[in-house]
Amino acid sequence: MRVLVLLLASVLCTFSLSSHAWWNDEWTNRKKATLTSPSGEVADAPVLIRLHSGNFDFLSANDDGSDLRLVWGDDKTQLKFHIEKWDSANQLALVWLKVPKLSPQTEVFLYYGNESATSAADPRGTYDASSAVYHFAEPEGHPQDSGPNGLHAQSSAQRIPASFANGGAGFNGAQSVMLPAVEARGGYSFAVWIKPASLDGVLFQSDGMTASLEAGKLKVKSGGASVVSGVSLTASQWQHLGFTVSDALRIYINGKPTGEAPGAVLPTGSAALGLGFKGEMDEVQVSGLVRSADWLAAQAAQGPDGRLVTLGEEETVEGEAEASHMGIILRSLTVDGWVAIGLLSIMLVIAIWVMSTKAAYINRVDKSNNRFMDKFRELSTDLAMIEAKGLGKEFEHSSLYRIYHIGAVELAHRFQDTESTHITKSLSPQSLDAIRASLDAGLVEEIQRMNKFMVLLTIAISGGPFIGLLGTVMGVMITFAAIAAAGDVNVNAIAPGIAAALAATVAGMGVAIPSLFGYNYLASRIKTIVSRMHIFVDEFVTKLAENYSR
Repeated sequence: MRVLVLLLASVLCTFSLSSHAWWNDEWTNRKKATLTSPSGEVADAPVLIRLHSGNFDFLSANDDGSDLRLVWGDDKTQLKFHIEKWDSANQLALVWLKVPKLSPQTEVFLYYGNESATSAADPRGTYDASSAVYHFAEPEGHPQDSGPNGLHAQSSAQRIPASFANGGAGFNGAQSVMLPAVEARGGYSFAVWIKPASLDGVLFQSDGMTASLEAGKLKVKSGGASVVSGVSLTASQWQHLGFTVSDALRIYINGKPTGEAPGAVLPTGSAALGLGFKGEMDEVQVSGLVRSADWLAAQAAQGPDGRLVTLGEEETVEGEAEASHMGIILRSLTVDGWVAIGLLSIMLVIAIWVMSTKAAYINRVDKSNNRFMDKFRELSTDLAMIEAKGLGKEFEHSSLYRIYHIGAVELAHRFQDTESTHITKSLSPQSLDAIRASLDAGLVEEIQRMNKFMVLLTIAISGGPFIGLLGTVMGVMITFAAIAAAGDVNVNAIAPGIAAALAATVAGMGVAIPSLFGYNYLASRIKTIVSRMHIFVDEFVTKLAENYSR
């Protein structure tokens, strides 16, 4: 009963309705992304979605990603996004998404699969008005601001193609990146991913503020405030650094606050990155407002080991329609239909059990028979030698051994006195006939053992479709009776009931077809083993006649 309940539950789960409607039927594919904030709610958080061949079907999307759309969990609201990289040839893409409210469990849908669609990417709309964002994806020397203000930088740093994301800036201690001034509106924030080759050097410098590494610790000075991080950085690993300036100077490493001090002064003018620093930087974000600790934690959660974004299975518009149709059928099933499907589910479970256990048993018998025949053909004259050596346990699964055992017992019974009297071992024709009769009786028992439970498969093959047909006929009768009682004769009233009634026939065929295939396979294997047993009986009797005839 428990197996039946689990089976029915799995069927219902398979055919359950989708919890979300389709945003636009012109798009054929979608994929759900679950965003998990590492802390509290974050407003206007830019989230990096990394797409590759393992989590995205690039063949179903346009070569340039122009058909990509990102839709809020309500399947109505389109979201702003920025495609930093889209490489369909190598099946890699980096997409920045502006999430209006990032909560501990946020759902977003990626829609694609529309050849006629034009790009809806909006880089400037992806980042808030106070931001300057540098991905270092441009040619060397010209880092562009992806934010709305166009605060493009000047760089002498080397561009690293394979960096944290699409590209990064490499510093050798003498190179730098000059960032234009960002208007600070009562606060200032800076965030960056770094991979230091050396644990000393200046990371950031502007009028009134310096951030540097000293023996692996982040040290930030602003006016009269000076803070040293409580944890050290690790060389040759990507780590997220950030600091904010408002009523106090606060520093963060990998999204966690590691120190603060009052008396900070807002930086003014342009800023320089990498003076005396050796290593790589990527994804620099400068803002003229104070980012919250949750905001910085969300950015730090987007690293190589982060789990901010989880992509689900691909869905298609055809699959959505199919699930809806199946849901209509299940909702329209009458009691008799459910009874028929319940009985068929029990029959299917039994049929699967018979096929699996019988296949395993036949495999054991076949292998054991092969081993026994190798041993039997080594015998020369004493045909009871295998029994005499006590090798029966080695061939306990062999049907041929069990037949042989009957013959060996008959021989032992007839020759039990010959050893002491030194009488030559011999058998009369009557004795040979008696032994053969015993072997034939054992052969019949083995055939019955091989065919045990096979009748259950024949019941499933012949009875399954009839039970399904009975459910269908009853369902059609009930449907027409209900229509006659309601006086509503139209296709919409008839179709769901007829479709649901036919589900019982489908279920019956679903039981009969695999049972038929399984029965034919097992029957052919059993027939081969039975033929081998007949041959063995003849071979055994022939050897008896040759070795023990008078």
